[in-house]
Amino acid sequence: MQARKKLFVTWTLLLLAGCTAVTPNTSTVTTVVTDLLANLMPYTDATGTVATYTTAGSIDESTAFFQPLGTNQRTCATCHQAAQAMSLNAATTAALFTSSAGTDPLFDAVDGANCPTAITGDTTSHSLILTKGLIRIPVELPAGTQFTLTMVSDPYGCAVTIDPATNRQIVSTYRRPLPTTSLNYLSNVMWDTRETTVPLTTASTFSANLSTDLTSQLMTAITEHEQGTAAPTAAQTTAILSLQQSLYTAQTADNAAGSLSANNAKGGPTNLAAVNFYPGINDAFGGDPQGKPFTAGIFNLYTAWNNSNDAQQVSIARGENIFNTAPMQITGVRGINDNPALGSPANLRGSCGTCHDTPDLGNHSLPLPMDTGTPRLAASETNAQILAGLAQLTQPVLPVYQITGCVDPATNKAATYITSDPGRALFTGVCADVNRTKLPILRGLAGRAPYFHNGAANDLTQLVNFYNARFQMNLNAAQKLDLINFLNAL
Repeated sequence: MQARKKLFVTWTLLLLAGCTAVTPNTSTVTTVVTDLLANLMPYTDATGTVATYTTAGSIDESTAFFQPLGTNQRTCATCHQAAQAMSLNAATTAALFTSSAGTDPLFDAVDGANCPTAITGDTTSHSLILTKGLIRIPVELPAGTQFTLTMVSDPYGCAVTIDPATNRQIVSTYRRPLPTTSLNYLSNVMWDTRETTVPLTTASTFSANLSTDLTSQLMTAITEHEQGTAAPTAAQTTAILSLQQSLYTAQTADNAAGSLSANNAKGGPTNLAAVNFYPGINDAFGGDPQGKPFTAGIFNLYTAWNNSNDAQQVSIARGENIFNTAPMQITGVRGINDNPALGSPANLRGSCGTCHDTPDLGNHSLPLPMDTGTPRLAASETNAQILAGLAQLTQPVLPVYQITGCVDPATNKAATYITSDPGRALFTGVCADVNRTKLPILRGLAGRAPYFHNGAANDLTQLVNFYNARFQMNLNAAQKLDLINFLNAL
């Protein structure tokens, strides 16, 4: 696998992978080298272990997912590591930079640095990937964009460039790599949904449309991230998509609570692979195609631990209940409070599950990108709740943009947005999409810090503090700890 040494396969792991070892009339055991990564291989993270389950039985590391298909020696696995919940952990990324003197393909200047002019091995010009695990994403504004985008600050000197062929602005944003796992539960592809080329909204077309979207995403990744000059073969494409759609990643053990599937709990990646899902399931706004009412009981993994004799297991169960039931005041969220299709509620009383409504997964089961405030700047923000939330985060130093020419639907007056990431609006050119990004699946959180699309929450403590302040949850210290313990157990 690119970005790490080949896994040394021990006798035990060979057995797990279904391989053999030969002992020809001698006490010396000969280890057979294999490219099969054992199913449910546990990897240590901050609070326990994370693992990936594959319906294929094992992960074949000789397939195209692990092969360079471009010109810079990157592979899909460069940014999607099994040991990091099929994403990137910023701390591990920083250690790799040190051990490789910045020469690993992950740090290629095309997008693994603050700007494409970065010098190999220079920590300053790679600060965003080293501190927050951020990849630079250049997006070209479309023809007919409804707004005007100007720079407020350009700390690295490459915030906006002009495409000489189209004369359109190319805007740099910096985002966390999404996990390449549990993809069969998606409602949108990519943070800004730009690779959702056909909708994932209908059960009868979901599988075919998902393959179409993932193929589009793959082609873009090879062209842009791997700097490929030729499309992958049909066989390579099929191999990559088959692998991606066979993977399910989740926390499998907690350092204090033990196995997350013990004592009738339903944590871990094997249980995750069996989750019932269809587009719109349990939609919080009445969009369930089967007509079923929304239930705030989103997670039902650790109910069996409510009466456990183990203090950590009980804490995780309490945290699950807090996620499901603790009230929130949802205000100032673009995509909800300004959405005419939802009645444009100025103040919506809800819970974590109002937005994270997919049972035992935590993403939104229908496409609904939203802006909770994480790309905004405290210096220019006027919403008191957003300011309270931003104060809990460690924001990266990013380019800042001003967007004008839009109208606030709540007041029907001119609106100006100051943001570090205009989100979905960059590729749609639509004012209503400014700052909006999708909600990711929540499983495997402990293995892939930091959090939010821009890495603004260094850890789950900051994440919980953000939501507690932003949506006036009024959790006390013990409740916040329980919620953190639960999120770490996903």
